[in-house]
Amino acid sequence: MATVASGALVSLEELVPSSPYFKHGVSLRVTGKLQEYNVGTAVAVIVDKNASLEIDTRHLNLNLRVGSIFQFIGELHLEPDHEAILKARVGRNVDGMDLNLYRQSLQLLRDFQAGQLNS
Repeated sequence: MATVASGALVSLEELVPSSPYFKHGVSLRVTGKLQEYNVGTAVAVIVDKNASLEIDTRHLNLNLRVGSIFQFIGELHLEPDHEAILKARVGRNVDGMDLNLYRQSLQLLRDFQAGQLNS
């Protein structure tokens, strides 16, 4: 039986080609505001600050509302032109989440993990 990797917490701004998270097949957890959704292709676009990511939602049973905040867990798929799309296996509405506080806690987690590696 195949195991499913947990989704690494990443901000959308971290998903750049030089990032260790920007690899085909890596399991990620991302959070952002739903900017657009194409019902025909089941592709959503989430944004956070100046970064965005396409999300393939075809395997989800989720009511997607533009302007709401969503969190997705899935595997990153890279296209030949370095375009990325997350093939979501889990999605949830997290309206009410303070995204600034979320970003701060993510940075604290990164700092803690870096400290653990250096000790």
